[in-house]
Amino acid sequence: MSHSNVAARPRAGRAKFIVGGLLILGAVIYLVATSMVSTAQYFLTVEELRNRGAAMAGKNVRVTGAVVGETIQYDARALELTFTIAHTPDSQTAIDAAGGLAVVLAQAANDPSAARLQVHYLGPQPDLMRPEAQAILEGQLRADGTFHADSLLLKCPTRYE
Repeated sequence: MSHSNVAARPRAGRAKFIVGGLLILGAVIYLVATSMVSTAQYFLTVEELRNRGAAMAGKNVRVTGAVVGETIQYDARALELTFTIAHTPDSQTAIDAAGGLAVVLAQAANDPSAARLQVHYLGPQPDLMRPEAQAILEGQLRADGTFHADSLLLKCPTRYE
C-alpha cells in the first residue's frame, strides 16, 4: 500500500503543476488580447473615414492624405496648427499606376472634388509642413467632423526623388 501511495503523490504534484501552468498561460493570453483591443487603431484613407462618419467619432484612427497648401494656418503663440488633407489612394499599385507618390499627392491636393478632412493639431509646426506633403495622422475624429491629431508625421516625396 505504501508503494501505491508514493506513486500517486508525484502524479498529483505534476497535475497541480500543469493546471497552474495552464492558468498562468490563460491569464497571459487574456492580458495580451485585452491590451491589443484597447490600443487597436484603424488605418483609413480620408474617403473611408468620411464614409464611416459618426461611427468613427472618438475612436483612435490613423489616416493619411495630401496637405492642401492654401489651408495651412499656424498660430505660433498657441502652438495651434490647422490644415486640410485630401484623399489619396492607399494601394501602392494605384499610386505607381498614377505616376508615383509625388504625382498622386499633387493631384489630390489640387482636386477640389477629392474627399477632404479638416485637421487640428497642437504642437510645434513640423519643418516638412508644406503643400502637397503626405500627412500621416493619429488621433480622433470629433463629432463636428474635425480630426484632432495627437501625432503628425509628414513626408515630402520630392525631397527623396
